[in-house]
Amino acid sequence: MNQIDKEDILKAFHFRHACKEFDKSKKISEEDLQYILETGRLSPSSFGLEQWKFLVVQKPELKEKLQPACFDQKQITTCSDLVVILAKKGLYEPGSAHVASMFKRWNYPEEIYNMLIDFHAGLAANYDLTQWAVEQCHIAAANMMTAAALIGIDSCPIGGFLPDKVKEVLDIDSEKFQVGLIVPFGYRLNPQPPKTRLPFDELVEFR
Repeated sequence: MNQIDKEDILKAFHFRHACKEFDKSKKISEEDLQYILETGRLSPSSFGLEQWKFLVVQKPELKEKLQPACFDQKQITTCSDLVVILAKKGLYEPGSAHVASMFKRWNYPEEIYNMLIDFHAGLAANYDLTQWAVEQCHIAAANMMTAAALIGIDSCPIGGFLPDKVKEVLDIDSEKFQVGLIVPFGYRLNPQPPKTRLPFDELVEFR
């Protein structure tokens, strides 16, 4: 695999910003959209359980219905493609057939498999499993946004929305899914504002 230049990666992070309005006339190609979604699919997840599903909203009429559920943010209706990341529910209880089947994919020796089952049970006893799944969705979202920035595509993570209204508009089964995050992708309409971040030394401590 060819090594990616570190400066190119940092340029992508400087390029990426929370785009507030997209150019509605510019559409992401199918090839580029597949690439972005594939980086989400390949993202790491706790225990490798892939607690997400990616729902891509492209129909203008659905975007129009979703905008009020997202506090009327323009990104919803101006983006090229709106990715609603759903967190899977009800599948990760200790002893569930789903967890067992996911662990068995790797063909681990029985002692390793049993260790994973026990470790997962210990985690499940101390976590809200739905919230845990939502947290995993944010990992996939971050990777997709970075991947998009590397090829000049803008994005904006949207955590401000009314979950029940979003599920109603998209006919999402509340028993099976929670809305983890909404990420519009497209091309910026306006120039990027200056990037403001706290200094490295204030955020990083070495021990």
